Amino acid sequence: MLQTYEAILNGDRLEWSGGAPKPGRPVRVHVTVIDPTLDETPDERAARGKRMADALRELARSGAFKDITGPVAWQREIRKDRPLPGRED
Repeated sequence: MLQTYEAILNGDRLEWSGGAPKPGRPVRVHVTVIDPTLDETPDERAARGKRMADALRELARSGAFKDITGPVAWQREIRKDRPLPGRED
């Protein structure tokens, strides 16, 4: 049975955030990185934010979304499930 624990990966060690596996024996784990931005320096984070803001400004300048009169309806339409290719039945 799989059990889930929260931890922070610090170098080559896991620092448990709450409950943890019982100590005293090796435990096989699968690690999924949830937030890769934890590794960013403040300068890298600021640069990423600036790039995102620049991209949004460029989209606004290009008029890419000017034909969307109802953003909520547009978003609902975009998110509708569609049949996968070859699975129309």
